[in-house]
Amino acid sequence: MVNVGIVGGTGYTGVELLRLLANHAQVNLKVITSRSNAGIAVSELFPNLRGKVDLKFSEPSIQNYKQCDLVFFATPNAIAMHQVEELLEAGIRVIDLAADFRIKDLSVWEKWYGTSHVSPQSVEKAVYGLPEMNRESIKQARLVANPGCYVTAVTLGLLPLLRHGLIKPATIIADCKSGVSGAGRSASLGTAMCEVSESVKAYAVSGHRHYPEIKQNLRQLDAQADLVFIPHLMPMIRGIHATLYTDVIADVSQVQSVFEAYYADEPFVDVMPAGSHPETRSVKGANDCRIAVHYLPESKKLIVLSVIDNLVKGAAGQAIQNMNLMMSLDENAGLHGLGFIP
Repeated sequence: MVNVGIVGGTGYTGVELLRLLANHAQVNLKVITSRSNAGIAVSELFPNLRGKVDLKFSEPSIQNYKQCDLVFFATPNAIAMHQVEELLEAGIRVIDLAADFRIKDLSVWEKWYGTSHVSPQSVEKAVYGLPEMNRESIKQARLVANPGCYVTAVTLGLLPLLRHGLIKPATIIADCKSGVSGAGRSASLGTAMCEVSESVKAYAVSGHRHYPEIKQNLRQLDAQADLVFIPHLMPMIRGIHATLYTDVIADVSQVQSVFEAYYADEPFVDVMPAGSHPETRSVKGANDCRIAVHYLPESKKLIVLSVIDNLVKGAAGQAIQNMNLMMSLDENAGLHGLGFIP
């Protein structure tokens, strides 16, 4: 059994971790923190966990975390970096679901996140937690930086193309749509359902924090890679749909088979038949990325459609996938759930 703690158990990613870990046969939940709800039973706040999680929320405490083999930080950005070194020194593995350790260039991180990084040595140690890119490194990691949700959908949609040199790497456009849960659980007028229902809007057009993370991933595959990334807010709770446009330089008849071969052994990436149209609802609640490829001969553009649940493969599910790898468990453990429709 793996003893696990969750720091920040009341945000959407923390709650999703609880939902998934409650059914993980090899996990023992030891600590779930919330400053504002300390002493309250988890099942009182989240009744779907009645009979599954018997813990009470507790105050954050390094001493409490020392009961754990691994700790998840489901906290806002710039929180984990203040505590991670003490946990690592105590022999506790850490997965951060925020952005503290994702970007290796600290000047870039500080520009986009608006604060100084207090633990540069941890950034150096951290392994980027996209299993389809870094599986073997994740297995040996003590600290994993869980990827962003948009980043996961976009990177998985482009990995085979850049690995095999099939596209012009500087021509990428990522047109992405997200459900409102991506904005987090804190009250905000802009993400209230009455404000987003029956409406679609672009946001952060001048620059989204996931842009440098996507660019870092793509540059690891091709030094010339660059992109335009525009996110949109959709009137739905969960899901990300990434529509990726790029100029192709290879025989387009190869592309479908390249995707199928590249992801053939990946448990959570489903390459659909050529010309398919994946739907976000098909991955809702599941740790899957569903991908389809199209070619537009008139414009010589390759189109990749990539869908995930932003709270699962885009956050908590991917974090559990990383935990399984780090702790030498079956990579699929606790992640067998299917998407739920409707």
